[in-house]
Amino acid sequence: MGILDSLLGNASESDAQSLQQELTRLLGAGEQIQKAYAIFRDQLIFTNKRLILANKQGVTGKKVEYLSIPYRSVERFSMETTGHFDLESELKIWVRGQVEPLGFTFSNDTSIYDVYRTLGEHAL
Repeated sequence: MGILDSLLGNASESDAQSLQQELTRLLGAGEQIQKAYAIFRDQLIFTNKRLILANKQGVTGKKVEYLSIPYRSVERFSMETTGHFDLESELKIWVRGQVEPLGFTFSNDTSIYDVYRTLGEHAL
């Protein structure tokens, strides 16, 4: 998947090795990026210790907010697939201490299944 898929809301898998080098200053000792997905300008990064959400902000996307969620803090998560009239699927993640879930919108079911499976492998 490329830039067009990302713009359309499809999650595309990012190269974990190049992201490992890019985020060296954020990662703890022995922490390895195992999978990463880009959704438009944002990223869901799965390491061996936590989930990192990267939210690019501003026109250039140079400003980035990183949200770190230890897997033990993920209380539950859900996936809503597309239907006949609803063409977007949604992933919700409930984090301990927050009332509202974190939500991510996808334009197709194919990519949301990959992200959901990866979340299940790490959070369960």
